[in-house]
Order: sequence, then C-alpha cells, then structure tokens
Amino acid sequence: MEARIRAELTRFIVSNFLFGDAARVPGDEDSLVEGGVIDSTGVLELIEFLETTFGIEVSETETVPANLDSIANLTRFVLAKQAGVTVGA
Repeated sequence: MEARIRAELTRFIVSNFLFGDAARVPGDEDSLVEGGVIDSTGVLELIEFLETTFGIEVSETETVPANLDSIANLTRFVLAKQAGVTVGA
C-alpha cells in the first residue's frame, strides 16, 4: 500500500509540477517547496489530488509542511488519514 501511494504521488508531481521531467523528481525526504517544485498554489492542487485520489479530507490544520512538504511526508499523511487518524500540526 505504501509503495502504491508513493508511486501515485510521484506520478502526480512529475506530471503536474515537473512537466514530465522525471529526472527532476526530488528525493523522498526533500522539501517540495524549498526545492521549487511547488508553491502555495501547487499546495492547493496537491490537496485536491489527495482528496480525490485517496478519498481523504485534508483539514486546514493539516496543511502544514510536516504533512505535505515531501513525498515521504505525503505518503505517511495519506496512510494515517486512510487509517482514520487526524494528523495535526
């Protein structure tokens, strides 16, 4: 399950933010914001993708870097949300 989520997140990031350039995929723990991959508008797109693709709801209090700023953080966040855990700041 974790590998599938990570792969879907990576595909989305490559397709929507890196314009298909898979060579620019950041490492799992690399910051997507600091690395220039996404900006504040990109975070909103990412949240929409998470909600639609993984059937989760992302609350305002969950929109923090600890949840959304790397592929690893995103993967852990989705797994926790799918398990019914509220993930705050």
